Amino acid sequence: MDGAPAVLPLPLPLHNNNNCTPSSCTLNKRHTTTSTRTNGNGVGVTRDMVVKKAKEKRASFMTWTAEDVAHVAKHHRVPCLFAMGLLFFMGVEYTLRMVPSSSQPFDLGFVATRSLHRVLSASPQLNTFLAFLNTVFVGMQTTYILWTWLIEGRPRATISALFMFTCRGILGYSTQLPLPQGFLGSGVDFPVGNVSFFLFYSGHVAGSVIASLDMRRMQRFELARTFDVLNILQAVRLLGTRGHYTIDLAVGVGAGILFDSLAGKYEESKKIPPITATTTVTKDAFFT
Repeated sequence: MDGAPAVLPLPLPLHNNNNCTPSSCTLNKRHTTTSTRTNGNGVGVTRDMVVKKAKEKRASFMTWTAEDVAHVAKHHRVPCLFAMGLLFFMGVEYTLRMVPSSSQPFDLGFVATRSLHRVLSASPQLNTFLAFLNTVFVGMQTTYILWTWLIEGRPRATISALFMFTCRGILGYSTQLPLPQGFLGSGVDFPVGNVSFFLFYSGHVAGSVIASLDMRRMQRFELARTFDVLNILQAVRLLGTRGHYTIDLAVGVGAGILFDSLAGKYEESKKIPPITATTTVTKDAFFT
């Protein structure tokens, strides 16, 4: 014991979970830090996630590629057509000389129906006959719209017509356009009796569109197509007699579509949810 040399304990080897040298461990740790990070919630965040997040913060057009542009041109031709129309009419608008305040408005529809205007001017009987037929068509529109409400119990077309004519009255009174030069009136034209009327917008056209849309909802396609054809003939006659400007007729179509949609939204908002088996109905509910 006394003469034996003392045995010193050997130092324990360094252990690590990665079985690597200190230098390699440092490299691996550095690599791991750059590829995966941990956010404040302890969730790992990869480099791809960081890049994706950076792209999301950029403006949308900065991420577009040539393939995206080709895809839009191929599969979204209608918006592309309207984009070309925007550029074209910007050029027309900014280079066109405006109509002087002392002149009559320029109307392309009047130019297109110039020959019809001459025929109707030379034949008052024909003008009166066509006005009578147009009044009959207005009566057909009114009858159908009221029929859907009073007989079929579907008020959407009637609500749409009420919206449309109220808005027409507001806009027509707000901007009272001058009567077109060469207007050919008739005592049998609607409104009957040569009374005054608002030019903007055409209630004749808008009412016909409202009726036609309701017919399509009810799958009365033949009747709807008949109304569409009569509406086109009505528009041609109104231009030929100078009873409306072209813009009155075009906005009339849009107004019919718009107010039909608004009437549908109004109906949806007023629908009462059905009473289910799980709904508790108290006695007081029937008296409120």
